[in-house]
Amino acid sequence: MFSSCFGSCFGGGDGDSLLWHMDLKQHATGDYSVAVVQANSLLEDQAQVFTTPSATYVGVYDGHGGPQASRFINNNLFPQLQRLALEEGGLSEDVIRKAFDAIEEGFLRLVKQSWLDQPQIASAGSCCLVGSISKDKLYVANLGDSRAVLGKRVENGQTGNSAVVVAERLSIDHNVGVEEVRKEVEALHPDDSHVVVYTRGVWRIKGIIQVSRSIGDVYLKKPEFSRDPLFIQYGYPIPLKRAVLSAEPSILIRKIRPEDLFLIFASDGLWEQLSDEAAVDIVLKNPRAGIAKRLVRAALEGAAEKKEMRYEDIKRVEKGERRHIHDDITVIVIYLDCLERSTNAGSNVVKGTNIPLDIYSLNSGHQGENTSSVSPRNSV
Repeated sequence: MFSSCFGSCFGGGDGDSLLWHMDLKQHATGDYSVAVVQANSLLEDQAQVFTTPSATYVGVYDGHGGPQASRFINNNLFPQLQRLALEEGGLSEDVIRKAFDAIEEGFLRLVKQSWLDQPQIASAGSCCLVGSISKDKLYVANLGDSRAVLGKRVENGQTGNSAVVVAERLSIDHNVGVEEVRKEVEALHPDDSHVVVYTRGVWRIKGIIQVSRSIGDVYLKKPEFSRDPLFIQYGYPIPLKRAVLSAEPSILIRKIRPEDLFLIFASDGLWEQLSDEAAVDIVLKNPRAGIAKRLVRAALEGAAEKKEMRYEDIKRVEKGERRHIHDDITVIVIYLDCLERSTNAGSNVVKGTNIPLDIYSLNSGHQGENTSSVSPRNSV
C-alpha cells in the first residue's frame, strides 16, 4: 500500500530557499500542515504523512552523521508496518516493535553492504518518531529526542465552566541531558564510569552523542565496526565493550478523546527553541493554513534572538553555516476534530506527503541513493 505512494507533494519556499512547507491538506480525521527548514549542508531530517480513508500515519526522522539513516527509514518503515499489520490482523505494540527491529536490521545490512566504499556510513543514525491515528486510537512510538505533543482542552475549575487548552507530551526524550535517561544509561553500564560525560556544554554518551536510542549509529552498537581500521580512517576508535545505544522504542497507546484538539510532531530542532506550551499556544491562536510554517518561523526567530540577530539576517545565512545557529527543523501539525470524516474505511486509496530530500535544491527525487533503493521486503 505505502510503497506505491512515495511521490512528494510540494509547497513553497515563502522567499526562503531553505524553507519548504505545505499549508494544509486533509487526512482521515482532520487537516494537517507540514514545514521543514534546512540548516545542514545535507538535509538530515526526513518526514512523511500517509493517509487512507480510515487511518493517518506520521513519521519524523531526525538524522545525524549524514542523511543515510533517515532516508532509509523514510523509504522502508511504513511499508514494514503495513506488511506486518496485514499479517497480524492490525496495528499493535508488537507490530510496531517488530517493524522497528526490521528497520534496524535492514540498515545494519546496508552498512555491511556499503562498508568497503562507505565505511563512514557506520556513524550515520537517526531518531525515529512515528504516529498512527486509526478511528479513535492513537499510537506514538519513538527513538531519540524528536517529540509528539498533544493540545487538549481541559476544564478550568478556577474560572467556573470555562476551558483552557494545555500541552501533554506523548513521547519520551531519549537524551542523556535528561537526568532520568542519563541514570538509565549509567545503570546499564556500571563497569564504565565514562559511559556518559559532560563535554562541549552538554551530556554525551562516550563524549559523542546525546541521544540514547536510535536507528543506525552502528559504530556505537557493534564494537567491531568502531575498531575496524577502515572506519578509524574517518574518526577514532571508540573503546566499547558492548552497545551503548539501543533501538528499543518507547510506545504510547491511548484513545483519542473529544477534548483532544491537535498533535504536534517535530524534530528536536523545534523543541530546542520552543517549549511544549509555547508551541501549543501558537497552534491554538493562529489560522490552520500554514501553521507548521508558523511554528518553524517562531523557532527561527528564537534562534536568531539568541544570536542577537534579526530573522531577516538568519534567512540570508547559507545551509551548512546555518547549523551554527539552529538545527534542521521539521514540524507536522495534525488536527483531530473530524473523527467522523472517514466514510470509506474499506478503500485502499492512499495519499502521501514526503518532504524533499534537500530543500536548498528542491531535489525531490528518490532515485540514485542506495538508501532509497532498498526494497521493504529486503529490510526484514
